[in-house]
Amino acid sequence: MGKPNRVNQTIVSDFLLLGLSQWPEEQPLLFGVFLGMYLVTMLGNLLIILAISSDPHLHTPMYFFLANLSFTDACFTSASVPKMLANIHRRSQTISYSGCLTQLYFLLMFGGLDNCLLAVMAYDRYVAICQPLHYSTAMSPHLCALMLGLCWVLTNCPALMHTLLLTRVVFCGQKAISHFYCDPSALLKLACSDTHINELMIIAMGMLFLAVPLMLIVFSYARISQAVLSISSSGGRWKAFSTCGSHLTMVLLFYGSLMGVYLLPPSTHSAERESRAAVLYMVVIPMVNPFIYSLRNRDMKEALGRLFGGRAFFLP
Repeated sequence: MGKPNRVNQTIVSDFLLLGLSQWPEEQPLLFGVFLGMYLVTMLGNLLIILAISSDPHLHTPMYFFLANLSFTDACFTSASVPKMLANIHRRSQTISYSGCLTQLYFLLMFGGLDNCLLAVMAYDRYVAICQPLHYSTAMSPHLCALMLGLCWVLTNCPALMHTLLLTRVVFCGQKAISHFYCDPSALLKLACSDTHINELMIIAMGMLFLAVPLMLIVFSYARISQAVLSISSSGGRWKAFSTCGSHLTMVLLFYGSLMGVYLLPPSTHSAERESRAAVLYMVVIPMVNPFIYSLRNRDMKEALGRLFGGRAFFLP
């Protein structure tokens, strides 16, 4: 069925972000909770970046990608949470047309970059465990920088293309978005012009940003599991697999939250369920990632201790 005719329709110049709750008495609590989570996210990821950049012992491919993942997580959260906090503080729900498209672009770009970096980190663990003699060559600084640049290009170009395609869509009539951010699917439901190309673009980006990185991660860990199980001693198997524990935990949290919503039957979908899932993978996971790596990794504990001029607080 086609979209309604554009004639005699009022063009929308801004949108309404309905947020997580419509009850006024819950707004102060939401503001406090999300402000606290946002500050913890920024502080935790900043400490990871500072610890890795200041410690020569951590100038390795694994920590190079971890520092970039922390930067990406901080930017991913910053694309949505500050606007939500500002709206709650001002008791407003509006976001301008240009602001909505800008937010959408950064969410798509940094969300896609998060997926790509998780895949690259899985490949790094695969090379370290399955091809240790070739690790220095396969993960040279030049190749690491090249892979990082490729991740940026692969995420920036589709995100920019999708955003530019949205500028051709006419929005009119209804302008309420049942989320705390500009969700692309929710935006297209408000359009009164043809959105067929945009819907195809969402599917293509889902394949590029989600399916391909996930397949690479599954393939890497399948090969890692084969290599680890071939080690004769149980101590050797545990030591080899423990280097993947933090990364695997992040992968399970991130993709588990996505699959918990988008792989459910369509009849179970709701704006409330999708908003809760968005809070999980856009706010909660970027907040807990620094703790996962710092608490489960002795090198990170030591680096954070040296960053603060001591070791006792971070080491058992």
